Amino acid sequence: MPEPPQAVEDAPAETYDPAAPAPLGVERVPTGHPRVDAGLERLGDADHLPADGHLEVYEDVHRGLREALAALDARPQPSPSYEHRS
Repeated sequence: MPEPPQAVEDAPAETYDPAAPAPLGVERVPTGHPRVDAGLERLGDADHLPADGHLEVYEDVHRGLREALAALDARPQPSPSYEHRS
């Protein structure tokens, strides 16, 4: 005769902790610009961190976006000339 199923008492009951890290559920839509998209993906790292860890992620993303914008403003460097005549 089969044994009756046991109650699941070993598993800890899940409790809601409003202060625990939780994803915001904000959809990140790709922009088509690899550096910007990498920054958007990096923002997802903050979803699993406590609030005091968000600043580091935000500053990292901000720095990356500033660099991407600065690269757009940079003047193209002239290509080296291979016809050096003396």
